[in-house]
Amino acid sequence: MKTAMQELFSKLETEYPNLFNTNTQEGRKFINDYYQFFELEKEQIIDSFDAGCEDDNLIGKEYYNKIFKNEQ
Repeated sequence: MKTAMQELFSKLETEYPNLFNTNTQEGRKFINDYYQFFELEKEQIIDSFDAGCEDDNLIGKEYYNKIFKNEQ
């Protein structure tokens, strides 16, 4: 399963591969400017899981890694 941001970046990478070309200034700038939003989304997922989960055996970070980590 992919997060919404992972899906968006997969689509952008397919449609606009130049944005992800780290050999260009444009590509490096794009990645540096927008990669921060992956971390923000990750923290939101973890915090939401921790706030709503009644399972004391699983914490948000473990949930995120189990569901989303292998997709990046």
